[in-house]
Amino acid sequence: MSPLLRVQDLHVEYLVNGEAKTAVSGVSFDVNAGEVVAIVGESGSGKTTTAHSIINLLPGNARFSSGSIAFDGVDLTQLTRKEWQGVRGREIGLIPQDPTASLDPLQKVGDQVAEALTIHRIQPKKEARRRAVELLRESGIRDAETRARQYPHQFSGGMRQRVLIATALAAQPKLVIADEPTSALDVTVQRQILDNIATLTTERGTAVLLITHDLGVAADRADRIIVMKQGVIVEEGSAAEVLGDPHHEYTRQLIEAAPGLSPRRLRTVSAVERSTAGGAVLVEATALRKVFPLPRTAGGARSLTAVDDVSLDIRRGETLALVGESGSGKSTVARLLLRLEKPTSGSVVFDGVDLASVRGERLRQLRRRFQVVFQSPYASVDPRFSVEDIIAEPLRAFSEGTPGGRRERVRSLLEEVHLPSDFASRRPAELSGGQRQRVAIARALALKPELVVLDEAVSALDVSVQAQILSLLVELQEQESLSYLFISHDLAVVQQISDRVAVMQSGKLVEIGDATDVLVNPAEEYTKALISAIPGRRLTLNKCGNGI
Repeated sequence: MSPLLRVQDLHVEYLVNGEAKTAVSGVSFDVNAGEVVAIVGESGSGKTTTAHSIINLLPGNARFSSGSIAFDGVDLTQLTRKEWQGVRGREIGLIPQDPTASLDPLQKVGDQVAEALTIHRIQPKKEARRRAVELLRESGIRDAETRARQYPHQFSGGMRQRVLIATALAAQPKLVIADEPTSALDVTVQRQILDNIATLTTERGTAVLLITHDLGVAADRADRIIVMKQGVIVEEGSAAEVLGDPHHEYTRQLIEAAPGLSPRRLRTVSAVERSTAGGAVLVEATALRKVFPLPRTAGGARSLTAVDDVSLDIRRGETLALVGESGSGKSTVARLLLRLEKPTSGSVVFDGVDLASVRGERLRQLRRRFQVVFQSPYASVDPRFSVEDIIAEPLRAFSEGTPGGRRERVRSLLEEVHLPSDFASRRPAELSGGQRQRVAIARALALKPELVVLDEAVSALDVSVQAQILSLLVELQEQESLSYLFISHDLAVVQQISDRVAVMQSGKLVEIGDATDVLVNPAEEYTKALISAIPGRRLTLNKCGNGI
């Protein structure tokens, strides 16, 4: 029996500043009907370029240089533009990575799903609208009839991704390419989305080509795994074979770095003992409450309680992880601790000082003792500044040292975060995501703070870069006796780095305690649900290999 999809000796190049750069080199693989195949690898490995080659959606500066792509017996490389209109969407569906960028903000959701039916003349407009409501319902959207008349901005990220699933599966294609379909979602929503794709594709016998950098997702969902590095396939086999007994060193490195597949702890026992046994309280929040007013409606004034009666402390030298899904109140708690927001009620005491009682220059001087590292290494550094300017900015703001002294401090900080001193003259555009995040960490350490808030500081990074940054954070913590508030929705990362864990749900603190106690023996059902959603758990339980 012939495979549904056969890619043979695929070569793709990008034209960059007039020079051809190889992105994919000699890639060959098959996908059988009803099979789930995952292509895994880090950014720049060529996995997305391979996927987009299959559906002829390469960017303008990309060139398909050689090879063949056969789908259901048809050579896709020979199709005309008009012939592609009958294949893309109808025979091969695509679930893209970013639902915000992929949906038309000016068109109602139901109309966008219906368009997948009308454009291929599967159903007339009126029937397509009715079918769109059914597809939204099947994709897990409640009250689908009402939701179909709404716009994308009225949907959460997870709901927008369900709309893309409904659109991709509307014409009942034989193959669906899912390109990082859950990378921006919380683990519980991620599991719901992947379960939803599995249910719908299994019912229809649809094959799935899953593009992901997350080996935990591949472990849980794929029949076979293809590992790519720098445009070539380095390993291929069943999920159990590739992840259970990897042959290539790169695959072993990915598995070791993947937090859901690696049970390692980065914090040493001595560090944990120092922080939890002898660590004095640095920050204490008591009965914090934050209410945000919402726009008035015909029914009167409205408000949102983002944080509701939260009490916690952070000790010197420890890492307290604050976990929960998007909208749980984690970042609002952090902003309250940093005095970036004023609480509606409750108090925050930093090293014995009530933050509500200080203002002006005294507050400014107090703020140098706590710093933040944000999620995006691209948005959090000024692209116009050199690395030296970025790191020295806090020193200039507080008139620390002479210009020469600041330059020396920058070079010392670069060394601390394991970057060469000549990086000082570079611009952010010349750095990778991991290098930019190291620069952001160096900037946060410039004033020698006692508390660093890490707000999803590794969630935007590939797993191997993520592992490097986590190891760096632990190393710096032990060198500088830093306290960390580590905000994350990823409990697999949290279990590696935290001493204690606080779990938030809908603005409330539902559980707090020693990391091992909370993550191994959780008391609350919500915490259990978060833990069960960690990708890769199936492999660790020796249940790898069946279905998405």
